Amino acid sequence: MPRLFIFGLGYTASRIAHSAEGAGWEVVSTGRVGTLSFDDAGSVRAALADSDQVLSSVPPAADGDPVLERFGDGLLGRRLTYLSSTGVYGDTGGAWVDESAPIGTGRRTARSEADGAWLALGARVLRLPGIYGPGRSALERVREGTARRIDLPGQVFSRIHVDDVVSGTMLALGAAPGAYNLADDLPCSQNAVIEHACRLLGAPLPPLQGPDEAGLSPQARAFYAENRRVSNRKARRELGWAPRYPSYREGLAMLLAAT
Repeated sequence: MPRLFIFGLGYTASRIAHSAEGAGWEVVSTGRVGTLSFDDAGSVRAALADSDQVLSSVPPAADGDPVLERFGDGLLGRRLTYLSSTGVYGDTGGAWVDESAPIGTGRRTARSEADGAWLALGARVLRLPGIYGPGRSALERVREGTARRIDLPGQVFSRIHVDDVVSGTMLALGAAPGAYNLADDLPCSQNAVIEHACRLLGAPLPPLQGPDEAGLSPQARAFYAENRRVSNRKARRELGWAPRYPSYREGLAMLLAAT
């Protein structure tokens, strides 16, 4: 039975672990619901040495990637996969971006540095946009009354359903090292997603507000300031991957039907 070691068993990685176990893998992991403590360095190193593949979903801290800093020497020569972010591309003014674009120009400097470090180790680096799925979608925000529409003409970005991250990750385990964008086929504004969720639920639209009126935090303002459309052509071509939910419409419809 092949063994997959996962650093950071959170929302997305837990679903990857479930899929891997269904495919016949033994999964060992760190995280709140993992099988090992990240601080138990001896046990982590022993498990790493006996693993066929290593996946990290741990984001970097301000001072670096904790996995690389603590266990980087134990990753040398391993088959590695890292869950990164399309935020490494920065703002493209709404233009399409692919894996050939430079990284490190955006607001997420630490993420870009970690992305590059994992690539240098020969990892399959999966660059992900905003992830939504069960319990984490526009449907919940509309139901809870926390959904907002921000008046920012031209604002656009990509997103991906968590199940499509899982399928892409499983394919990437057998792929060549390098960066791969996993994103849906229909980048659009956040307003479009909220409006569609309201239609599905028969709920009134939240008022259209400017950034000041909405009281956006500095972090939220920085998020809305970066506009880009993320191409998934390389993942389609080289991984044989295609999103099960090519847009938010299919994704939200499935989530609503499942409730």
